[in-house]
Amino acid sequence: MVQQRTGPADGTAPTAPVPAEFRAALEALAAVRPRAEVALETIPAPKRLAPWSHAIGLSIADPSDDEEELASGRFIVLFDPAGHDAWEGTTRCVGYVSARTDSEMIDDSMFSEVAWSWLTEALVTAGAGHHAVGGTVTRTASTRFGSIAAPEHSVDVEIRASWTAEGTDLDRHLTAFLDVLANAAGLPPAGVHLLGASAQRADGGA
Repeated sequence: MVQQRTGPADGTAPTAPVPAEFRAALEALAAVRPRAEVALETIPAPKRLAPWSHAIGLSIADPSDDEEELASGRFIVLFDPAGHDAWEGTTRCVGYVSARTDSEMIDDSMFSEVAWSWLTEALVTAGAGHHAVGGTVTRTASTRFGSIAAPEHSVDVEIRASWTAEGTDLDRHLTAFLDVLANAAGLPPAGVHLLGASAQRADGGA
């Protein structure tokens, strides 16, 4: 469950009541119930980026290894009741996702465009009104040597994005970003279960 942050971003005692718009946004976030594979937790919000802020940590564990994660990330809300020229509004959402991906993807020239579409399409599907969206998609391939306890070869994707939210229904924005996290982790659509090898054999290999 998402907890509310009711103080300024610098952690000092609040000098003014929590703005009603920011409070409504936090209440909307608290109503989000992620799919079973996703864990949410309140984390320290960044300081000095806005008068008010809230941050949520996101993660999807590897079902084959509880100590490993398929994907992790952050969803941050920055709020400035006076408005921010660069944001073109008062509420800025900032999202970050890091995930392991298929080694073949690193050479796919369209992968970055596809990964970015996960965000833009999810925002539209969730009905999350927004504008001034921007960000990056980064793919990295690593080869480990020596005694490092990790797979010899790995490929990772990082998605960094920010956009200005229209209204206080930030539940829609968080829901959209959780879809990005799930896509990056390679999860099937919510409610869809992939057949394992044993199930396929039981079904005659179909």
